[in-house]
Amino acid sequence: MKHRLAAIALVLTIFSPAAKNPLLAQTPVGPVASQSGNSSSSAGNTSYSAPSSASSPAAAQGQNSFTGSVPSKLVPGVLPISLEDAINRGLKQNLGLLLSSQDVGSARGQRWQQLSSLLPNLTTTSYVNQSQIDLAEFGFSFKIPGASIPSIVGPFTYFDSRAYVTQSVFDWKAINNTRSASQSVKAAQYTYKDARDLVVLAVGYNYLQAIADEARIETAEAQVNTGQALYNQASDQLKAGTSPAIDELRAHVELQTRQQQLIQARNDLAIQKLTIARVIGLAPGQEFDLTDKSPYEPLEGITVEDALKRAYATRSDFQAALATVTSAEYSRRAAHAGYYPSLSVSGDYGIAGTYSDLFTHGVFDLRATLSVPIFQGGKVHGDVLVADAQLQQSRDHLDNLRGQIDADVRTALFNLESSSQQVVVAKSNVALADESLLQSRDRFAAGVTNTVEVVQAQEAVASAHENYISALYNYNYAKIALARAIGFAEEGVKQYFKGK
Repeated sequence: MKHRLAAIALVLTIFSPAAKNPLLAQTPVGPVASQSGNSSSSAGNTSYSAPSSASSPAAAQGQNSFTGSVPSKLVPGVLPISLEDAINRGLKQNLGLLLSSQDVGSARGQRWQQLSSLLPNLTTTSYVNQSQIDLAEFGFSFKIPGASIPSIVGPFTYFDSRAYVTQSVFDWKAINNTRSASQSVKAAQYTYKDARDLVVLAVGYNYLQAIADEARIETAEAQVNTGQALYNQASDQLKAGTSPAIDELRAHVELQTRQQQLIQARNDLAIQKLTIARVIGLAPGQEFDLTDKSPYEPLEGITVEDALKRAYATRSDFQAALATVTSAEYSRRAAHAGYYPSLSVSGDYGIAGTYSDLFTHGVFDLRATLSVPIFQGGKVHGDVLVADAQLQQSRDHLDNLRGQIDADVRTALFNLESSSQQVVVAKSNVALADESLLQSRDRFAAGVTNTVEVVQAQEAVASAHENYISALYNYNYAKIALARAIGFAEEGVKQYFKGK
């Protein structure tokens, strides 16, 4: 149960490059990328922010294990890394997944600890003993007239060598504890599978964020070029006496604003690549390039009913919760079995004799023990109360997770539909804004208007491009979130973005 709660807490976060503390999101919320805005204070300017901790069901406290990794060896040169490559590396090197795999080993060890009480226990001992006994110490005093009986016996030497075996015949408490431990192993295995989905979600989020950052750099560079051209044009017109100095000054301010945004965009990408390197386990200082882009590929529709049916059947966290409930039920039975009697048998066989002449003879013991608890000071009653509370907690968690899965699936589908529509609208708006900027520059060159209109048109272009980048990022992330919500993130991401 402890490992389950820890894993769920890790699921409930999202990676945020702006805060330099990448987190994971349990609920697919379709995050909006956070970068320096490409728009200034003109009309139509839109502010973008990353999903904060408040947008997820629970906020991560501190840096969790899924933000880290065990670094691999440094490879000379620049590594080309696709989204599939990044996911494969994350599934090998991510710290959260490595720790989860050790939890499975720990659960198996605990099962063997419980199982040992039901299996035969065989030991052997051998010893040689030399003794001398004073009979007077035990109250024997021999005073017979005419006879001399010594009170000291020995020294004498003897040896004993035996094999001992014990076997539980019936112990209902041990049987149910073993069954509970077996279910805990299943829960740990499902938790490990769920951790793989979390790694895919983390890598996918950060990779798409980096792609969006690269697109912002390209947009910022284009805006700088446009701003430079506008500034040159305004300067030429000022020198020719056809335009006032305020137009040149306004164009110069716009140019430097775009240059600042380009600097910030490049910095954001550099930091985001560091985050990717930490998540997927690249060596410190490893240089790499992202080979995949962020395409728009419509996803075949899926109904809510089909998605929920698949989620309840395949989500590893839900299967782990079911196994945890079953484990708690067996633990409750084991606690109540403290009232029941238990039966065991034990025996030994070996040789024993005097050491001086090595005279030996076979010796053995055979015993059957029936233990009947009569009064144990309320211990069993306390064990039952604890087991009842843990069972109810596991059932409450299962019911909560069932509702959360429903919310996850519906949220993912809503985000997918909304972001798909936003991509279409944003793409159209980019074309309109580009055309508006072209006409504004022509009007300025003809002396019909001043730089105010051109600057506003350029800001509208920057805003339109930012909206398109964010919409495209949100749509592709929504596909990853949907794959996570219905329980096949690892396969789904590779399917959705294969060769992109």
